[in-house]
Amino acid sequence: MSIVPYQEKYHQAFIDLNMHWLEKYFEAEPYDKKQLEQCQEMIIDPGGCIFIGILENKPIGTYALVKINRQTTEFSKMAIDESYQGNGFGKQLMEHSIDTAKNMNFQKLVLYTHCKLESAIHIYKKFGFQTINVESNCPYERCNKKMELDLALK
Repeated sequence: MSIVPYQEKYHQAFIDLNMHWLEKYFEAEPYDKKQLEQCQEMIIDPGGCIFIGILENKPIGTYALVKINRQTTEFSKMAIDESYQGNGFGKQLMEHSIDTAKNMNFQKLVLYTHCKLESAIHIYKKFGFQTINVESNCPYERCNKKMELDLALK
């Protein structure tokens, strides 16, 4: 799989991959829909980025880094097409996101998740993410777990 920066031609794939994942495990919240539909304004323009995983000219995965402040970015909107799961593509996207966040000079990478996503949490822990408190104004209603990676340790 090659990982390429977001281009407008991948917008629908970015939406579809994420909506499929959200609807499988939860439901798409208004904040999710806004980020997906207005990704240029909500993610890229404020200093974040989106990447698309391409295999055989087909978008099969995605992730975004959403800038929170000068030191912290959020790992978000990660999804892999179901038919390609279990082949290490998620790990590849995670490694790419860590390298990208470091290259963008962020010190911390955070993510919001839910305790029922045990496999994902296990992978996050393998990468060194630690559980921290979820703030009261968390942007995701489904979130009951927040994790953080100190990029200086990577």
